[in-house]
Amino acid sequence: MEPLPAHPRVLGAAATSTGRDGRAVTGMSVEPYREINFDKDGDGPAGQSAALAALARQGVTDLVLLAHGWNSSPSGATRLCSDFFAPFPGLFGPGVEAGYAGVIWPSMMFTDEPVPDYRALVTVLPEKPVLGRLAELLALAPPDEAAFAEFGALLRELTDVPGGPAGVAGVAESVPEFLVADPVEVCALFTEALGGSGAETDFGEGLKRYWKGAREALRQAAYYVMKRRAGHVGESGLGPLLGEVARTAPGLRVHLVGHSMGARLVAYALRGLPEGVRPVASVTLLQGAFSHYAFAARLPHDPRRSGALRDLQRRVRGPVVACYSRHDTALGVMYPLASRLAGDSASLTGPPGALLGSRDPRWGAIGHDGVQGVPGTAARTVADVPRDGVPGSGCVNVDAAEVVRSHSDIRRPELARVVVSAARAGRP
Repeated sequence: MEPLPAHPRVLGAAATSTGRDGRAVTGMSVEPYREINFDKDGDGPAGQSAALAALARQGVTDLVLLAHGWNSSPSGATRLCSDFFAPFPGLFGPGVEAGYAGVIWPSMMFTDEPVPDYRALVTVLPEKPVLGRLAELLALAPPDEAAFAEFGALLRELTDVPGGPAGVAGVAESVPEFLVADPVEVCALFTEALGGSGAETDFGEGLKRYWKGAREALRQAAYYVMKRRAGHVGESGLGPLLGEVARTAPGLRVHLVGHSMGARLVAYALRGLPEGVRPVASVTLLQGAFSHYAFAARLPHDPRRSGALRDLQRRVRGPVVACYSRHDTALGVMYPLASRLAGDSASLTGPPGALLGSRDPRWGAIGHDGVQGVPGTAARTVADVPRDGVPGSGCVNVDAAEVVRSHSDIRRPELARVVVSAARAGRP
C-alpha cells in the first residue's frame, strides 16, 4: 500500500476549530472542523445546520461527517474525530476542499470491561433511580433467586420495558426477550457465553456464579437503550439537519461515516432525509452494530419481510460501504446472541449450549460480515481499495480484517483511504 502523503496540517501545529456550543476545540488534527450535538431525543442547539452550510460559502466542497459509537464521552468522541481525521488532508487530491464534522450524541452507559463503572450510567440516564440498586446487587452477588428476580425487574425499569416473566405474551414483539424471560436462565446464558459455565468463576459457585452473566445482561440492556437512541437520533436529528443543509447549500457533498452504533445512526439518517433532497454522496459504515440484512428488500429466511432500511442505499448518490472484520468478537459473539434473544420467542426454551453453538445467519451484524441479502453487492478487501477503488453506487463490502483487529480498532489510515475512495466514487 502506498504511503500517506504528508500534509502541513497534520505534521505542523494543531488546529483550532469550532466545537460544542461554538467553543474552540484545540488539538484538532484537521480544519475546518465543526461539532454537531444531539440530545437523546435528536434535538440540538439552534444554528447547527447554518454552521455546516457556511462551510460551503467558505469554499468547502466535501464534508466528511463522523458519528462515534456507544460508550463515548463527548471529550472521547472529539479525540476519536481528531485521530480518525488526521490522515485525510492531502488524500482527496485536486478539486476538492474538504471540511470535517463530528456528530456528538449521548452514548455513554458505562466504561469498558472487565470492571465497568456502573455509576457512569447516570451520565445518560440521570432520571433512573434504579442505578444505585443495580450496582449494589452486582457488587453483593446474592446467591438466591429473589435477588435475580429483583435484578430483572430493575433492568425492565431501566429500559422502560413493562411486564415480567408471566406477562411475556403482552409485551411488544420488539422487546428483547432477555428483559422479560426468567432472570436466572438469562444470567446463566450470558455466563456461559462469557466462558463461565460449569466450573467455579470469579463470582463463586451455585447461583452466585451467574452474577457474571448478570453484568453482561446489564451491558446488553444498555446496548438496547443505545440501539433505540442511535436510530432515533439519526432519523429525527441528523436526517432532518442534513435536509436543511441541502436546502441552503445544495452543492455541498456530504460523506457520512459511522462507527459501531454511530454506523446505525448515520444509516438511519437516510430514513430521516426529507423527500426530494439527496445531499449524501457516500456512506461508510465501520464495524456497524446493526443487522447485516438492514438494506435487504427481502429477508432470505422470511421473504415476506424486509430489512429496516430497505433500499435506502438508493437515497445515496454514491456507494454505501460496509467495512467489516472477522476479528470483531463483540459483533461476532455477543451481538448475534443479543439479536437472537430480541427476535426469537423460543430462544430460551432449550439448553444454553444449543443456542451458543448456533451460527444462524439471521442474527449477524453488518460489521462482522458486511451487507447481506442485497443482490449486486460488490466485494473488496482493504488492500484492494487504494488500487481498484469502489463502485460508484450500491452496496460495497470491504473486508478490513487485515487492519481491524477488534471492534474499536478504527484509527487506521487504511480506513481513511476507504472513506476517501467512497467519496470520490460519489462525485459526479
